[in-house]
Amino acid sequence: MTQAPQTSGTSVPLWQQLQAVAQAVAQVRRGVSGTAALDAVPSALRPGVQALMFQVLRQLGRAQALRAQLASRAPPPLPDALLCTALALAWDPDNAPYEPHTLVNQAVEAAKNTRTLQANASFLNACLRRFLRERDALVRATDGDVQAQWNHPAWWVKRVQIDHPQHWQEILRANNQAAPMTLRVNTQRISREALQTRWQAAGVASHTVGDQGLVLGQARSVRDIPGFDEGLCSVQDAAAQCAAQLLLSGLVPAQKGGMRVLDACAAPGGKTAHLLEMLPANAQVTALDIDPKRCERVAENLARLGLHANVIAADAALPKGWWDGEVFDGILLDAPCTASGIVRRHPDVRWLRRETDIAQLAAIQKNLLKRLWPMVRPGGRLLYCTCSVFKAEGDDQLKTFLEHNTDARLMPSFGHLRPQNSDQVASLIDNLPGDHDGFYYALLEKTSAL
Repeated sequence: MTQAPQTSGTSVPLWQQLQAVAQAVAQVRRGVSGTAALDAVPSALRPGVQALMFQVLRQLGRAQALRAQLASRAPPPLPDALLCTALALAWDPDNAPYEPHTLVNQAVEAAKNTRTLQANASFLNACLRRFLRERDALVRATDGDVQAQWNHPAWWVKRVQIDHPQHWQEILRANNQAAPMTLRVNTQRISREALQTRWQAAGVASHTVGDQGLVLGQARSVRDIPGFDEGLCSVQDAAAQCAAQLLLSGLVPAQKGGMRVLDACAAPGGKTAHLLEMLPANAQVTALDIDPKRCERVAENLARLGLHANVIAADAALPKGWWDGEVFDGILLDAPCTASGIVRRHPDVRWLRRETDIAQLAAIQKNLLKRLWPMVRPGGRLLYCTCSVFKAEGDDQLKTFLEHNTDARLMPSFGHLRPQNSDQVASLIDNLPGDHDGFYYALLEKTSAL
């Protein structure tokens, strides 16, 4: 049995953490992102609340099925969120962060100490005490529930089964595990081996992944990572690190003035930075994002690394507002998507998404491809990528694009990368080695001018 992380400084009562987790879970159910929900949590509570909340979201399908066994009608949103929080954390004693009895006692205490929950305290107490008495029978009764078994919405499970019939179980299992903290080494400034040696001397264990990545043995604040503040490394998943490498490998500028590269949906700036780290100093990089606030984040990340790009707040699909008419040697289109490939890091995504989102986002992706392709020079390249495992946002999207653009040639690229943890390498032999999120990559070369 593992112990949930304690907050730094004075210990925070568990009931208070459960109270905050329930409030955050209720917000996620209303459509608020987990990140935004956590931002509303007091800083002293946030580390412990995040750890517990992520575990709840990874077990929410089972918790909801158990709650349906315990109550014929769902209680109001906040009491239901607290009940499901306790059930998600306590249903599997081997993986519970605290003893189930402790979790139940503290959940009831949270209800008693929360004005909007006090009227439901007796109901919650009755449900949770019954759960403790009948746990094994209740769990068996929910074993046949698809959402309880896989802790994803039933439509999501069905979609992954259709899109990845040979690997759907591995994908869903990977989604329910926490991802490690992975960083990209700025090899313009330091070799990966040299930075890893520096980390070892500071007691920071790591292992390599991909060409430039290091995976920490244990996640920590970036301020506690040697070299981070100096711009020697950046947090970035191993699959995401493939973007700049794929686009730039073998690409040469059409003119002597330097490479012209566009990062069309750039925030928060990790891929923009990687492009700049790999490009010569005379390259011209434009970084677009539709959200001005997110553009500020791009600029901040580049400043930490000592890099510069032309950062513009604009819609990539409306080029009249930002494009100067000069074609690009390379375009990186990391298109808006369901984020179904990064559920390990963002366990709220599965509960925020609706099945109808897929078609809506696929239409946005299709339009972005249509608008950006004319900006690629003959012989230039566009790298289309999404952090999605759904074929509608990957292979199906590219098939349609190639049918309508005869001047596009698909170059060797990864296609769909499935999320996997390090211990899955042996079973996913046609995936990239090592730990990484789910992604889709298609590298397109323009063969001639139309």
